Amino acid sequence: MKTLIIFDSMYGNTEKIAKAVASGISGDIKVLKAGEAHLLDIINIGLLVIGLPTQGGRYTKPIAAFLNEISGQIKKGTIIAFFDTRMPSAWVKIFGFAAGKMADYFKKEGFQIVVPPEPFFVQGAQGPLQDGEPERAVAWGKDISLKIK
Repeated sequence: MKTLIIFDSMYGNTEKIAKAVASGISGDIKVLKAGEAHLLDIINIGLLVIGLPTQGGRYTKPIAAFLNEISGQIKKGTIIAFFDTRMPSAWVKIFGFAAGKMADYFKKEGFQIVVPPEPFFVQGAQGPLQDGEPERAVAWGKDISLKIK
């Protein structure tokens, strides 16, 4: 299955997770930063994974721009999964998390979400990732692969 992983990363943490997820997914995989991805990249994909850093409870402008560009162009049969990077702090929950908000939007649009949005944790606003998160990301990618077969 052709897979596209789109991510945005402010400090490199979300990019590391995106690459780790890709190593767990089988098949034809392309990993692109949101500003480098274009409409042609979504042609004939079966799985779209979107990775976001949580910034003020929202997703970033490059992700929003990419989604605006491809709006209405993703085939309804495309399977979608979301992850974000976030701090484990309780106060961050006040604003919500980027992946959950995006997953809710895509569900309302009728897309199949194969796994719940997955959080990956950083130690501080700029990182680094908490111990074990890249390995957990590989396992999450493998789980997605098993669920879409």
